[in-house]
Parts: sequence; structure tokens; C-alpha cells
Amino acid sequence: MQTKLTFWSGVHDATGANFMFETGKATLLVDCGLIQGQHRSEVNCEVFAYDAKSVDALLVTHAHADHIGRIPKLVREGFSGAIYATKATAELTQHMLADALNVMRQDAKRGGTEPCYDEHDVQRALSMFRPVSYGETISLPDDITATFTDAGHILGSAIITLKRGDKTFVASGDIGNQPQPLLGAPQIPEKYDYLIMESVYGDRAHEDVASRKAKLLAVIEEARAKNGTLIIPAFSLERTQGLLYEINNAVESGEIESIPIFLDSPLAIKVTEVYRNRPEYMREDVQEQIRNGDDIFAFPGLEVSHTKEDSEAIQHTHGAKIIIAGSGMSHGGRILAHERRYLPDPSTTVLLVGYQGVGTLGRKLQDGAKTLRIAGEEIAVRATVQTIDGYSAHADRDQLVDFVEPGAATVKKVFVAMGEEKSSLFLVQRLRDFLGVDAVAPAPSESFEIEF
Repeated sequence: MQTKLTFWSGVHDATGANFMFETGKATLLVDCGLIQGQHRSEVNCEVFAYDAKSVDALLVTHAHADHIGRIPKLVREGFSGAIYATKATAELTQHMLADALNVMRQDAKRGGTEPCYDEHDVQRALSMFRPVSYGETISLPDDITATFTDAGHILGSAIITLKRGDKTFVASGDIGNQPQPLLGAPQIPEKYDYLIMESVYGDRAHEDVASRKAKLLAVIEEARAKNGTLIIPAFSLERTQGLLYEINNAVESGEIESIPIFLDSPLAIKVTEVYRNRPEYMREDVQEQIRNGDDIFAFPGLEVSHTKEDSEAIQHTHGAKIIIAGSGMSHGGRILAHERRYLPDPSTTVLLVGYQGVGTLGRKLQDGAKTLRIAGEEIAVRATVQTIDGYSAHADRDQLVDFVEPGAATVKKVFVAMGEEKSSLFLVQRLRDFLGVDAVAPAPSESFEIEF
């Protein structure tokens, strides 16, 4: 049984996951995400290199925009099959696609172009979702089955195991960093023939958990001591909820005194409600805390900024304060207005708590930029910029090797994707050296013939 595997995007890049399986009788896609970063709008709006009408089914690993953001475009171009994802992923996708469309409209207005898709395409896409549970096996065309298991990355994230005859193919999606504030460990697969895996942090190690939390609390106390503003450009999905949970526990336990904290992200506010309603996807100890009556996303000092007026009013709160706002890479959203206002102030601290894509304002801040262009204006950067990698929802280089080790004895080839080229190549070499597996970092649009 020969299958053609093509990496249309999501290689040599941490975003834009889009992988195709063609057996001759069935065509399947795993993920269909936005390519993110500066000047990517025109790339996302290009016609797919394949015939969307020919795709029988789409399997979705999780609800981050770089894994789901082009699904409505796929529908617009003629895809009419089923979309399989966990229940939490399906619920989160509703909010994530609405946000992606809003950002797309803003980009199109600035550039004098048209969005890649519209509200009708989004609603049609959402109607195609077929929610599945962890451990549930579904039947696909040409005698292929798929089973979704917990990836420990974000709420509802899944590792997808495909079987056909006596062959097994695992698509990891994004693999969770462990331990995380809210989620349990990934269910690491064993005894498979092929693997697609991520490599966002394939060349780096995170701080340990103790360092992670200690550094967060230290940065908060430094902001209090400076009587300044702590800005956290946070990803609305998972990162924000993890931070709120950590701060909730620190405030309620007395580790830190309460401080004005503004959650200034309409998307994060909606996503947090999904988290509230889906505690069954969280760790057992977190579920127990909730059962004991703790609202883990509410604590003294926290204010939620629903409207634009609420957001603008934050500047009138003087003294030490924390602003958690999207987007996580500072490439859009309310965070830009706060950065424009507070970056020139030496008493400001910017805390980066996740991956910063190449070309984004977040990456420029991380790389030490002294000025940034925001809304057409050159803004001086006098703020202190700090990074905590330990809050990343992605496994680091050592965890990624550990993920592969149980399957190393049987795997025929490991495809290292979803990472910048240097991260992917570093992980490829590490897998070859440490585990002796045949690992490769595919090029964009590269195809492979596999026995599946």
C-alpha cells in the first residue's frame, strides 16, 4: 500500500500546518492553518496548490489559528467533507475563526484587498465539524481509521493516530510542554511506522517549573517596586488561562499581594469561558480545585476589559498594574495600543511568555529592537523586555526526543515539521544521534511515498 504524503505548508516555519495523505482512493488533510508573521496575508489568500474538492476529510489537531485558520478558505474553494476534531477544539474554533476573520478584514482594509473568506464561509466550515472524544476511533475512506488522544498542548488538543491495514501513522500536532498549569501530560504513542512531529522548540530547553513561576512572580514584584506597568502580550488560547491560574493561586495563597490586573482581550475572555465550561479536559488536581469552589480564573485585583472604552480606560489607573492583552506576538489586537503608550516609559516591563514568530513585533522586541513602528509611528523602546519560555505550551528539545523514544524501535521515518528551519534541523540531528531513527525535515511542498 503506497500513500503520497505532501507537506504543503507548516515546514521551515512554525505556522501554517497543512499536510496531505493521498492513497489513490482517499485524500485526507491534517490541519489547515494560517501562515503567521509579517507580510503573510497575501500568502494565506493564494489558491491552494491542490484541488480542495478532492479532499475527503480534514482532521484537526487543535484550535490554534496556525492549525485551523484557513479552513473557511478550503470550504470556499470547494471542500465539502467532514471535519473531525475533539469537542473542545470544535467549540474553541468558533471563537478563533471569528477572530481570524476580524483580523483578516482589518489587514485587507489597510492593504486595499479582499479578505480570504467571509462570514458565510466560516459558518459553513463550522457546520462541517464532527466532534470526537479522546480514545474514540472513527472510520475514514479507503479502510483508514483515526483515533484522537490527548496532546497536552491546549484544551482539547489531540495526537491523531491513523491506521490502514498493519501500518500506523502518527500526526502529533503540537506536543504539550510538561508540566503545564492546567493540562495533563501528552499520551505518548508507541509502535508506529511513521510520525509527523512539531519542532517549535526543537533546539531549546525551557526553564523548569519552579523557575518559571518564581520568575513570573519576581517580574510582578519588580513592576510593583518600579510603580510601573507590566505588559504581557499573551496568546488568547491557553497561555492567558495558564497565567490567570498561576496568578490566582499566588494571590489567594498570599505569595503575592493583589495588584490591578487587566485582561484586555475579547478573544481571551470568550476562550476563558470555554475553559470554565470544559474542566474535564484539565488535570485531575485542577478539577478538584474547581469542585472545591474555586473560580480559578477570578481573583482580587482582576478586571476584565470587554469594550474598547474599557481598554482605553486602563491608562487612567495609575501606579503599578499588569495588562494581559492579545496578540501574543504583538502582530495585532489591543496589545499594540498599550505598547505604543508604554514602551517609551523606562518603568515599563514587557514580559514575553511564548514563541515569537520571525518578523513580528514580538520577535523584534525579543531581539532587542530600540524602536518599533506601530500604527505608522516610530515608537522608542525604553521598556525592559524579559522572556519566560517555561510558559510555552510547546514541548522543548528534550521533551521532543522523549516523545519519540517509545516508538524509535519501530518507526521507519520521522518527519520533523512545524518549526523554524534551524529548530527542525537541530531536532533532526538530535533524533538521529540520540535514537538512531531516520528523521528528515521536509521542504515546503515536498512529497514522500510511504508504505501506508
